[in-house]
Amino acid sequence: MIGAIREFLRLEAAAGIILFFAAVLALLADNSPLAPFYEALLSTPARISVGAVALDKPLLLWINDGLMAIFFLLVGLEIKREIADGELSNPAQVVLPAVAALGGMAAPAAIYALVNLGDPAALRGWAIPAATDIAFALGVLSLLGRRVPIAIKVFLTAVAIFDDLGAIIVIAVFYTADLSWLSLAIAGGALVLLAALNLAGVTRLAPYMIVGLALWVCVLKSGVHATLAGVVLAAAIPLRALDEETRSPLRHLEERLHPWVAYLILPLFGFANAGVSFAGVSWGALGHPVTLGIILGLFVGKQVGIFGACWLAVRLGVARLPEGTDWLALYAVAILCGIGFTMSLFIGALAFDDPGHAASLRIGVLAGSLISAIAGIAIMRVALARRPEEG
Repeated sequence: MIGAIREFLRLEAAAGIILFFAAVLALLADNSPLAPFYEALLSTPARISVGAVALDKPLLLWINDGLMAIFFLLVGLEIKREIADGELSNPAQVVLPAVAALGGMAAPAAIYALVNLGDPAALRGWAIPAATDIAFALGVLSLLGRRVPIAIKVFLTAVAIFDDLGAIIVIAVFYTADLSWLSLAIAGGALVLLAALNLAGVTRLAPYMIVGLALWVCVLKSGVHATLAGVVLAAAIPLRALDEETRSPLRHLEERLHPWVAYLILPLFGFANAGVSFAGVSWGALGHPVTLGIILGLFVGKQVGIFGACWLAVRLGVARLPEGTDWLALYAVAILCGIGFTMSLFIGALAFDDPGHAASLRIGVLAGSLISAIAGIAIMRVALARRPEEG
């Protein structure tokens, strides 16, 4: 189990570093003579048609609606495994990260809403600073090397998993467009078929993938965001193998997907969504209510919500600090959870149809995440310096 956890953390940390360079590359491209080519690339149309069913989208939406569905499939697999057979299967270990994630979503959302009161269009972005980018956060934490106890990394991962679960619920409930009931009905049929495959004990992945692809198309056409099809598909993948000699289908798929998501899908998403032109942008742009709400939500809201919820839970006796973790290290983790990046940009793209909010969204997410990364790593260094050297 410890070996699997270490491998997961290694992959996520490396992905965070690659994701950072992808974001920097996007910023350089959009603020150089390459900007027209960058925009043209993301606008390149691509069409797939099978009979009367046709999908015609620019490259940007194929990344956000298609490749990110695979990302959410992986997230769903991780959540199912952790709850059924991992760190979150022990109720005693669930309380603190669950409470932390709840506080870490509520406080940023409240701060953003307060900053943007009176603007209904801007208020649609209330969930943007509520998200945490686990890959980016672990990537930043990896800069401190082996001195960071694995308990701290596991706690950060657990908080992010609950955070992702909350984000999935938020997307499903609050960011759903006009519904096509016919497409939803067909998607419901696909869901029944997935459940039937699971109950019948089917462990081959191919049938699940074929039905899952049909489910994704139906969900995409229904008005519900297509990435949720990945989560639904993950719930149907069997965790248990038929016998001891057969590998777990869920674990096998998770291991196969993880490198592709970490090293290709997330960097592509970061490159496609982090580009923002700074031409004509002054420091005053940081005071735009959307930008300011995101920055304060990520940097202030996350640390207040997570640290405050943890402190209250421990003081009330319903949870305890992870072994080998003190309050200063926990506070540093709370700040690092303010690195929203991938999930914040993703939710922002769902929240704002008006391109006029794009620059404010991206500047807010980039600034809030950067401030959280710098402050979190600085405080974690102090916390680790106070620990006795091991060995």
